[in-house]
Amino acid sequence: MASALTEIWIPAARPKTLFAAIAPVVMGTAIAFGDGAFHFPSAVAAMLGAVAIQIATNFANDYFDHAKGADTGARLGPTRATASGQVAPATMRRAFLAMLALALAIGVYLAWRGGWPIVVIGVLSLAFAVLYTGGPAPLAYLGIADVFVLVFFGPVAVAGTHYVQALHWSVPAVVAGFGPGLIAVALLTVN
Repeated sequence: MASALTEIWIPAARPKTLFAAIAPVVMGTAIAFGDGAFHFPSAVAAMLGAVAIQIATNFANDYFDHAKGADTGARLGPTRATASGQVAPATMRRAFLAMLALALAIGVYLAWRGGWPIVVIGVLSLAFAVLYTGGPAPLAYLGIADVFVLVFFGPVAVAGTHYVQALHWSVPAVVAGFGPGLIAVALLTVN
């Protein structure tokens, strides 16, 4: 079991990509702290939720790219668990659905704290986690995923993290959010 975790599931979660989800939460929390509005439970929930959504997206990407034939066993680059046969497609599908469920559970607290704006952000984040490579018109295959990555890993994540702590919107948080958003797009481009 431990071997499968370290050899298959941790690499499938793509740990190097998790910093793209962590950075905007740290930035939003720092801005909230600077505003005197730091709220520890909300900061932790935002971090856990962001990481859960990122892992769900990575698992969904692994599953859908294999199902659509974009990833095969002959793929160059890091091994993809489903395409390499390490994980059955049905198992990877359950894994990404489990991570989405975890993110949703965390999001219940954030929605309770922040209200309908956080519900909207959460629902869209969960949907785009799947629609990035899933659905009839995957965003990544249409060449428009970069726009969603910029917005959701940038201003939405930074300002949303600030909002669940301060309970008001911050223009500086929105503007500052373009920094990690652009870095996330650059990482996507390099990948």
